[in-house]
Amino acid sequence: MKTIQTADSQAYRRMTTAELRERFLVGDLFQPGRLELVYTDVDRAVVGGIVPTGAPLTLEGGREMACEFFCERREAGIINLGAAGTVTVDGTAYALAPRECLYLGRGSRAVSFASAEAATPAQFYLVSYPAHAAFPTTHIPFAQANHVELGATKDANRRTIHQFILPGRVPSCQLVMGFTELHEGNVWNTFPPHTHDRRTEVYCYFDLPANGCVLHLLGTPDETRHVVVREKQVVLSPPWSIHSGVGAGAYRFVWAMGGENQVFGDMDAVDLTKFK
Repeated sequence: MKTIQTADSQAYRRMTTAELRERFLVGDLFQPGRLELVYTDVDRAVVGGIVPTGAPLTLEGGREMACEFFCERREAGIINLGAAGTVTVDGTAYALAPRECLYLGRGSRAVSFASAEAATPAQFYLVSYPAHAAFPTTHIPFAQANHVELGATKDANRRTIHQFILPGRVPSCQLVMGFTELHEGNVWNTFPPHTHDRRTEVYCYFDLPANGCVLHLLGTPDETRHVVVREKQVVLSPPWSIHSGVGAGAYRFVWAMGGENQVFGDMDAVDLTKFK
């Protein structure tokens, strides 16, 4: 398991492009036939990419979390970004079609991942936070997500928010998760930007235009930086940082949050007159 320590709200100001990418960007997470995990200091979140091509891949604990099994003191959200696959949790198989989600509750011991077809594998994206309470493992089909329309084409930010794990729908200890889909011709997500000191956030950008990229903005509102993000790369967002992005065309991104508050609208808007 790789470990990433992000920078604080002062150190990032002096970093080179390479240093920013090393501290805030997770690349090459989805490798055929492998289960890749990255442990971060962003509220102790773990992000993972699981691409089964042969035998099922097993989620295991490690020294980094001082646990006997991965979900001993953790919960996780899993969204399938590839073809059809199955996640088996303590003997129960959950078939995940593309863009479907599984909430993995604390205490889940035996967790494995398989693809329906090895030639066109599933690509399971996982985000996990520590959990002090246990909630039921739950499969959330795409049709059962909460779909919210936001933005406008005139502002180039018309988008649909697909919420899977959130209060009132699928309960969790602290994890909130879903993905955002920009409409054709729209390129901005979450603009004007905001912060929320009460929770951290992790982003996985996917379905980018061919040969396209996204410029992900980070930093404090008065001292912004950016990282260039490619297909299925992940950005870590500490609580002090803004998070916004603009792409070469429409794209999608998975967002996952953990912290003090699970209310989706809990955010502090940035005063654009002070945005630099």
